[in-house]
This record gives sequence, C-alpha cells and structure tokens, in this order.
Amino acid sequence: MARFNYRLQNVLNIKEKMESQAKSEFAFANKKLQEEQDYLAVLIQRKMDYEEIVRQLFQEVPMNCLAITENKNAVMKMEEFIMGQKARVHNAMNQLERQRELLAISMQERKTHEILKDYAFEEFLQDEKVSEGKEIDELTSYKYGQKER
Repeated sequence: MARFNYRLQNVLNIKEKMESQAKSEFAFANKKLQEEQDYLAVLIQRKMDYEEIVRQLFQEVPMNCLAITENKNAVMKMEEFIMGQKARVHNAMNQLERQRELLAISMQERKTHEILKDYAFEEFLQDEKVSEGKEIDELTSYKYGQKER
C-alpha cells in the first residue's frame, strides 16, 4: 500500500501554529483583564475605607476639619482613579473580545484544513481500493491464463 501524503500539510502545520499563538495571546489578554479587574476592586475597597474614615471623623466630638477635608479629597481622588481604571478594564475587555474572535477564526481555519485532509485521505483510500482491485484482477487473469496453457 502506498503512503498517504497530504499536499497541503505545510499549510495545516502553519494553521496549527497560528492557532496555538492565538490561544496564548487570548490567555495573555484574559490574564491582563483579570489583573485590571483585581486592581479596580482594590481601588474600590480603598475608597470605601476612606469613606468609612470620613464617617468616623464626623462622629468624633472634637471635629478635626483638616482630617475630614483631607479624607474627602482622598475619596474624590479615588473616584478619579476608579474612573480611569474602569476605562482600562473596558479596554482590556475589548482586547479580550478581539483575541477571542481571532482565536475562533484560526480554529475554524485549522478545522477546515483538517476536514480537507480527511477528504483527501478518503479519496486516497478509494484510489487504493481501485488499484488493489485492478492488481487482483490482473493476478487472477494471469493465474487463469497459466492454467489454460
């Protein structure tokens, strides 16, 4: 039996490499998104801590106006940081979605080439069956011809 040789194997290998690269880029984008979300949670917690300090300062009997003002300014600054971080989280989500789309496309291309390879292999098997049938017919004809002589 002859050996099957897929003529587009190089293309399939390239598609597999592109898919693995897309997977790693997707994983990196996912990690980046997680880091940005974690940092956003830290900022929100820090803002809540400052707000709690402000509430405690308002309950003290001798009010410390300077401390209250400083903590209110810190709360406003944290709100600015949170808004900026939300924008970074949004950008990371968009990047993750782009990487997901690229990964889906590369997986689809690889699967398409694998299906084409399977079709080519099936065609190869059919051709082999036909050629085996011809060889068997020739062998049978030869043996029958030898008996006749």
